[in-house]
Amino acid sequence: MTLPQRIAHILKHGMAALHPCVYGELNSKGAIGEIAADLEREIALLPTERPAKDIVADFIARIPEVKRIVETDVTAAYEGDPAATSRMEVVMAYPGLFAVTVHRLAHELYKLKVPIIPRIMSELAHSKTGIDIHPGATIGERFFIDHGTGVVIGETTVIGRNVRLYQGVTLGGLSFSKDSSGVLVKGLKRHPNLEDNVVVYANATILGGETTIGHDSEIGGNVWLKDSVPPFSRVYNKPPAPVIKAMQ
Repeated sequence: MTLPQRIAHILKHGMAALHPCVYGELNSKGAIGEIAADLEREIALLPTERPAKDIVADFIARIPEVKRIVETDVTAAYEGDPAATSRMEVVMAYPGLFAVTVHRLAHELYKLKVPIIPRIMSELAHSKTGIDIHPGATIGERFFIDHGTGVVIGETTVIGRNVRLYQGVTLGGLSFSKDSSGVLVKGLKRHPNLEDNVVVYANATILGGETTIGHDSEIGGNVWLKDSVPPFSRVYNKPPAPVIKAMQ
């Protein structure tokens, strides 16, 4: 198998651990052991600061907390979408929940400074759902991506609790800084911050590492924003006047 195929196998067991009633065939007891063995084997092949066994032990220890947070994501989707008929439907059929679940796992590996693997995980979710979340993004509890196709969330994005995004939203960077040799400077804060209880509607674009959307704000569809807004703001474009002509 190729490396992406092997990582996909690890993700399958990760989903079984987090959503056993859907991905684990009602039994996730062996999933954790499978994850640990496979992940340790892959990490041992990579340049890391610590032994693979220690990294995997830390990752496995974090899975119960990841499971708790993912359950809040399921609740946010179920309570936030009137079309959702059950929590099971959310887990089985919502691409946003799938992408966010993969991100929760990839983010823990990213924080443990595991190279390559978190990025492959995010790209596997991207290819399946059309949702591109960099594993470095920090995302709070009760996160819901509705519909989801075309959503992009950059590496240094910070998202608070109870945030909702719709399809086509971009949380991206502005022009990138270069050093005296013309090489891009790594490690800078490039992507925006969304505080608690923010809603961003379809196809809005929010850019820049110094841009903060204050809590309890709404960003309307198709808005292009690179400036911070205070809490309790509503940001919308002025709608164009439609032209209606009779066909006869």
